[in-house]
Amino acid sequence: MPVHAATFADLDDLARLFSGYLDFYQVPRAQADIRAFLEQRLVRGDAILFIARDDAGAPLGLTQLYPYHSSLALAPAWLLSDLYVVPAARRQGVGEKLMHAARAHAERTGACGIQLETAKTNLAGQALYERLGYKRDDVFYTYWLSLA
Repeated sequence: MPVHAATFADLDDLARLFSGYLDFYQVPRAQADIRAFLEQRLVRGDAILFIARDDAGAPLGLTQLYPYHSSLALAPAWLLSDLYVVPAARRQGVGEKLMHAARAHAERTGACGIQLETAKTNLAGQALYERLGYKRDDVFYTYWLSLA
């Protein structure tokens, strides 16, 4: 199954995948809003998206990373903000391939690491991350201030 950095040619498939991702986290949004959001990421180049496809070209999953700088490490890093695999393709290595693409990109860009968050209930995701060497943070808490 091929995984590649997404381009504008992937936008419609990315939007459908991202809609599934938002549904998974129970925050559905209008398809037009999702497409516009992803299009902005591609236009601005402020994120990198990877898309996995089956051998026939059907979209199976995506991951999205945002660059940032780790103040404690004094080095660039990546935030893996989103990972989604369509339900029919889960447990077939799609998520792992997307995670490997994210890691390879981070290594190519000289990053000191990749940070991610997931829901406490996402046990399948947690198992994948831990299998790939990610360590759960036991030092810092995550906080959120909503400005909406």
